Amino acid sequence: QVHLVESGGGLVQPGGSLRLSCAASGSIFSIDTMGWYRRAPGKERELVARISGGGRTIYADSVKGRFTISRDNGKNMVYLQMNSLKPEDTAVYYCYSHTNDYWGQGTQVTVSS
Repeated sequence: QVHLVESGGGLVQPGGSLRLSCAASGSIFSIDTMGWYRRAPGKERELVARISGGGRTIYADSVKGRFTISRDNGKNMVYLQMNSLKPEDTAVYYCYSHTNDYWGQGTQVTVSS
């Protein structure tokens, strides 16, 4: 049984930074492709970034150059470093295991002055 737990969300001012973490258990994490998605109010859930077991990454155009996805296979963790945050980044952010088709519960990120 795969289990994903996100943390690190919160309220931040425009231009600020946050680091989201996702703790994974119950799978062979090192080979899992992991992703961060978000759902803004009134919008559909969208891909933010994805990382393969080998470290290959993909980013949404809206976050390229500002967000960085990374992973620590020894700790079964995946991270999303978010810099230069904008109000339009406000959303619930979800960790997702592509390999196991499993979602975390989400963590709220609010960018506001």
